[in-house]
Amino acid sequence: MARRFVDLSIALDNETVADPPFLRPSIAYKAHAETMAELQMFFPGVTADQMPGGIGFAASETVTLTTHNGTHLDAPWHYHPTMDGGARAITIDEVPLEWCFGAGVKLDFRHLADGHVVTAEQVEQELARIGHALQPLDIVLVNTAASAAFGGPDYLNSGCGMGREATLYLTSRGVRVTGTDAWSWDPPFSYTAARVAETGDTSLIWEGHKAGREIGYCHLEKLANLDTLPPTGFTISCFPAKIKGASAGWTRAVAIFDDPA
Repeated sequence: MARRFVDLSIALDNETVADPPFLRPSIAYKAHAETMAELQMFFPGVTADQMPGGIGFAASETVTLTTHNGTHLDAPWHYHPTMDGGARAITIDEVPLEWCFGAGVKLDFRHLADGHVVTAEQVEQELARIGHALQPLDIVLVNTAASAAFGGPDYLNSGCGMGREATLYLTSRGVRVTGTDAWSWDPPFSYTAARVAETGDTSLIWEGHKAGREIGYCHLEKLANLDTLPPTGFTISCFPAKIKGASAGWTRAVAIFDDPA
């Protein structure tokens, strides 16, 4: 049986607007001829013209970024020091591998307004619409309006977000990895800030993230191409980089389809 792969990850670069200015990555590129100093540390006296093709050593890049740049998987440690009602929250290197490879489910919330807080009832209604009963370790992806704004100035303020009750609806049914094409699993901060200013209720800040205090889970942020996926019928692979003690890891998230040959 043939397999088809759909890349769900964004590329890291110096131009695309995918983070606030103070969080954007920086990539310094070196071409082959610019790395001869590194080669000469191992092979003193060798010059670029002596290398195969006469073009020098090897292309290289130096990347400065946080673990939350690009498509990444957040560990429970990112949200709070504890999870599951008081246990120490696990870091990204401790996330069980079986959480990161499983049946994918896509919930389509592109019709919801930017800043909307998705409820448990809306999750249940969407699952009923697509005819899917959640199974433990399903990987649930949320398609929002943010995908259409990616790379533009409105991206950070685009898309709906998942509230506490919606998150717990998923995790209480055994879901341990979720994902979104928005900048954050929660609604954009600008909308949450307005609600907090109006109500004085600071529990609204990161309510979807903070649901991990009750049931530990991971979520993917800044996914791509969710609009090309069907509601079900694919597998998600989203193994994160193994960074000891970290709150997140960069992830090449991929949807895998088993297509008849």
